[in-house]
Amino acid sequence: MAKKHIMQMIDDLDGRIIEDGTTLTFSLEGRAYEIDLSHANAARLRDAFHPFISAARVAGSTAATVRRTPRGRAIPTRDLTDVRTWAHENGYAINERGRISSAVLEAYDAAH
Repeated sequence: MAKKHIMQMIDDLDGRIIEDGTTLTFSLEGRAYEIDLSHANAARLRDAFHPFISAARVAGSTAATVRRTPRGRAIPTRDLTDVRTWAHENGYAINERGRISSAVLEAYDAAH
C-alpha cells in the first residue's frame, strides 16, 4: 500500500487553496500574529494597515533581554582568598579549597 501526503497552503481569510501565497507576521498590543494569505489578500491587509503604519513610529523589532543571575548563585561580594587568610589568622579551621561555611563568612563580614 502506498501513501501520498499532500501539503496545501490555505488562505486563512477566505479558506481557498493557494498555490503561491505568503505568510504575514504582524503584532498588535504586544501580541504577535501570523496569517497565511493569497497575494491578493496580503495586499488587502497591507492596504488596510497603510494609514496606521504611515502615522506610526518604528518600535524595536525584538524584546529587550533582561540578564539575571542564575538561581541559587550569589554574586561574590568579597574576595574569598582574603576570607581564607583572615580565617586562618583568626583561628578558624578552613580548607584551602571548597565551600566556606556561613559561620566563617558571617564572622569575616562582622570583622570588616
